[in-house]
Amino acid sequence: MPLPIILDCDPGTDDALALFLALASPELEVLAITVAGGNVGLEMTLPNALALTALTGSKVPVYAGADRPLLGAFTSETRVHGNDGLGGIALPPGGPPCPEHAADAIRRIVRASERPVTLVGIAPVTNIALALMTEPAIAANVERIVLMSGAWGEGNATPAAEFNAVSDPEALAVVLGCGRPVVMATLEIAAQALCTPAHLAAMRASGSGRCLQAACDIQNSVPFSRRLGGMGAALYDPCAVAWLIRPELFTTQAASVTMDLGPGPCRGRTVIDRWGRTGAPANAMVLETIDAGGLFTLLTGRFNRLP
Repeated sequence: MPLPIILDCDPGTDDALALFLALASPELEVLAITVAGGNVGLEMTLPNALALTALTGSKVPVYAGADRPLLGAFTSETRVHGNDGLGGIALPPGGPPCPEHAADAIRRIVRASERPVTLVGIAPVTNIALALMTEPAIAANVERIVLMSGAWGEGNATPAAEFNAVSDPEALAVVLGCGRPVVMATLEIAAQALCTPAHLAAMRASGSGRCLQAACDIQNSVPFSRRLGGMGAALYDPCAVAWLIRPELFTTQAASVTMDLGPGPCRGRTVIDRWGRTGAPANAMVLETIDAGGLFTLLTGRFNRLP
């Protein structure tokens, strides 16, 4: 049976590819798409999510959620994603969002589901945290929480912190402490999934569907990562979704993960104890390595299933 999931996102160039992958995969039953401000403001991420979903022909409901973190101010990342979040790639507009707030929808769907639901967070996890904080009992019907967030070492938003983590570190602390299994795709795993011009050319040549071509256009807009040697752009969010579909592409390590919530330069850092030095019990499974060739084969094949 397909795995029931709720996809919480902030499109976002790499979110677009992750959303396409989820909607193209029969292994997953996407119950809802919930949207937060993140890569760009909610006024852009919401229409982006609606347009991307409509492009696939999916009728999955889309819900607007948090436009700011639990504490502090909202910060976007337009240098990577462009002012509109999709690198300036224009898509036909989607329909209207559902009227319910994302956190309310998460609570309702999880509460009512006959099977435990997997929450997939590829944005700042404000929506998921709000749902868990306002109705902690729903955690009993959460199978696991799969996140693109955090880093073992240096960050990409600050020297210490990854963008999703530092965008709402209190929310991530809530999720890590909710008592349900957490899987984390960190910066390091995405760095192994570097999309080069050769990868993109091969993907584009594999088909002519509108979603495949949109995915290639969007990814082509992403600047190459100076942090990763300028050879390509890392595919962050698709790694989290790919683990659900093809876990055999990854190796993993159980670890204790805590958040630095202080006001200093390390705020938002995910302290990942991969070697058990603290003696704290593991509360997460961290993805450590990925078969990058297998990931690009999966993406290409699934995008060609879409219109």
